[in-house]
Amino acid sequence: MTTAAPSPLRVWLEQGGKLLRLRLARPKANVIDAAMTAALAAALDGHLGRDNLLALLIDAEGPNFSFGASVEEHLPGRCAAMLKSFHALILRLVESPVPVLVAIRGQCLGGGLELASAGTSIFASPDAKFGQPEIRLGVIAPAASCLLPERIGFAAAEDLLLSGRGLNAEEARALGLISAISEDPEAEALAWFNAHLADKSGAALRLALRAARIDLVERLRAKLARVERLYLDDLMATRDAVEGLEAFIAKRPAKWEHR
Repeated sequence: MTTAAPSPLRVWLEQGGKLLRLRLARPKANVIDAAMTAALAAALDGHLGRDNLLALLIDAEGPNFSFGASVEEHLPGRCAAMLKSFHALILRLVESPVPVLVAIRGQCLGGGLELASAGTSIFASPDAKFGQPEIRLGVIAPAASCLLPERIGFAAAEDLLLSGRGLNAEEARALGLISAISEDPEAEALAWFNAHLADKSGAALRLALRAARIDLVERLRAKLARVERLYLDDLMATRDAVEGLEAFIAKRPAKWEHR
């Protein structure tokens, strides 16, 4: 008899159904792979249509929010399906009818930061670290290439995307990437929900969020489609992209040929 794998995501409702909780549940890495992406999408499908829902809060078990996406799923033959499903999830979060709060502890890298950046407000612990290290593997971060310029401005986004360097919590707050720093970011996010959202009309809140994000959603949907094609048609045709991914998996230095 085969035992079913445990779900990579914990899902529950709080505050009388007003708050949807989504918790990445595969510590310590909480990799955003196909299973995690599917679980997140299913949770959104099952709950975002609730009339009394006012917000959702995404956090994670363990010391880190997420080390990022599955490197193996970025290899040729697998990356097209991976990007399609992950980008659909990103757009679902950007288009969420209610605010998406995110609580971060520890590492929030690559696909983990892309997931968080699709939210409305990010709350982080003092030890949180943020970054898009994909360039170090010879690839790019498609969703971050679209989301980060919207959140922190073009120059700061280019800096992170081209260098692959990381940010600490104070640097992330200074750039506007995160909203607040707290020793307990989940409690901070819950306090913010209770202070600012819990007493609101769900109908008014949904329309206010839609009004604020009309242009954003249109821009992101169009740009993400173009960047996805750039990744699949141009980047994955390069020798260095495959070399960087294979080197990472083999735990060896990459040998760039610049082609």
